[in-house]
Amino acid sequence: MLETLVKPRHALTTITEDTTIQEALLILEDFNFRALPILDRSGQLFRGAIYKMHIYKHQAAHGNMHEPVTTLIRNMTKFIPLDSSFLDLIFALRDLPFISVLDTDNHFYGIITHSQLEQLMEDSWRPTTSRYNLTLRSNGQRGSLELATKIITRYTTILGALVLNPEQNLNTACMIYTLPMSVNENLLKKIIRHLDRRGFELVSLEDLNQHPSAS
Repeated sequence: MLETLVKPRHALTTITEDTTIQEALLILEDFNFRALPILDRSGQLFRGAIYKMHIYKHQAAHGNMHEPVTTLIRNMTKFIPLDSSFLDLIFALRDLPFISVLDTDNHFYGIITHSQLEQLMEDSWRPTTSRYNLTLRSNGQRGSLELATKIITRYTTILGALVLNPEQNLNTACMIYTLPMSVNENLLKKIIRHLDRRGFELVSLEDLNQHPSAS
């Protein structure tokens, strides 16, 4: 799955460990990048990253701008294998602008940016064929997710589902379902009534037609 998200090496602007801090700054400013991946001289191995803000701090402290970028290198261990899971990606990326991806030979394959991950989540959360986001509070019983899903699928397909349970408590867990365009208001009311009879509280209902995605 990650391979479809990766921006490959040949499509990237990268620098090598011999690049000077001044040269890196020019690239960062020209392309308005926050950071750049640093590769070894062969262009095969990932060494780390350099951030524009660290260069500015270095410059403000009257540091030597002709030193190699390795002077300010960061994120030397911030990379994941190409066969990593989606959860691995989320935990590795966190607040980084990008995470580097290595192939099976541990060569630099490319990067996945934070914005790419956000776009994937948005596309999954609000597919173009969706109509409603239905947020339910669990009835507190074991198997509540399966039961709510079973009830909804009696009436319609489910385009997406997400469980939010930060307190690790079944009584406060919320389940968010994305329903398709084929669900009209009458059908939606039937679904909600059925869920209510089985102890599921409707926390919120969002009509996605009223929140069109920016094009």
